[in-house]
Amino acid sequence: MKKQKKWTILASLGLAGALMLSACGQNGSGGSASGEGSADSFGKQVNYEIIGIDPGAGIMKATNKAIEEYGLSDWKLIEGSGAAMTATLAKDIKAKKPIVITGWTPHWMFSKYDLKYLDDPKKVYGEAEEIHTIARKGLEQDEPTAYAFLDRFEWSSDEMGEIMTAIQDGKKPEEAAKAWADSHADRVNEWIKDLKPVNGNPLKLSYVAWDSEIASTNLLQYILQEKLGYKVTALQVEAGPMWTGVANGDVDASAAAWLPLTHADYLAKFKDQIDDLGANMTGVKTGLVVPSYVDVKSIEDLKK
Repeated sequence: MKKQKKWTILASLGLAGALMLSACGQNGSGGSASGEGSADSFGKQVNYEIIGIDPGAGIMKATNKAIEEYGLSDWKLIEGSGAAMTATLAKDIKAKKPIVITGWTPHWMFSKYDLKYLDDPKKVYGEAEEIHTIARKGLEQDEPTAYAFLDRFEWSSDEMGEIMTAIQDGKKPEEAAKAWADSHADRVNEWIKDLKPVNGNPLKLSYVAWDSEIASTNLLQYILQEKLGYKVTALQVEAGPMWTGVANGDVDASAAAWLPLTHADYLAKFKDQIDDLGANMTGVKTGLVVPSYVDVKSIEDLKK
């Protein structure tokens, strides 16, 4: 008799728990991060918004194309900045809320948070990309030391991640770059071996304000100045002025050209006016990103 009563109580508790979970799913709290039920319910949870970055970035153009290709007519791409995007991501992850962002690797947020790319079966974002170093025409003749170093420079996303993480943890970019160079002297020596230092020759670099490019450009600036004797100016600009500056000869080089997709339009426009020194990093990626606790797996799943 006692055993039968015990099971009756447990069954009642189970039903009550199920009703509570169901209610949470309906009012957007508790289980809201799962995205279960339908694409429509997930879309409502995130207000049909994809949190983007600077309007001129190649990933924003690709995302607008993805909205069109996947029929996401109810969705809106929110323009902003990389810093605003990561701040919104941090806030929503802390609250265990769902969110969709434009993302790319290498980026420190993949080390700090458990994130995943949404599958892109239509390949709107393309295959894996590369980050290239581009230089103005004539740099090889004018500054052979700088040109040779920039031509040799290549590293991995894990190496870049060390600098990005240090910056995110509070170090100034120039301090993080110096610390990395000092602790990876063997890598630096590979890049500058047998190169003859100069005596204060001016050099201009340009880069976009992405965490990855802040890391790489500060490292290049440190090595060019402290190891090769250049006086370096690093200009933070949008992608268009970055490419235009190199093409016009106003800027000597940039290690922040994302190809073949992100900066495809700029390469098509300026390919005959710049020297492409090749990839300084391979296997980079762009796309739509969500926290791993979100059940949505593909961009197709966002469609109503």
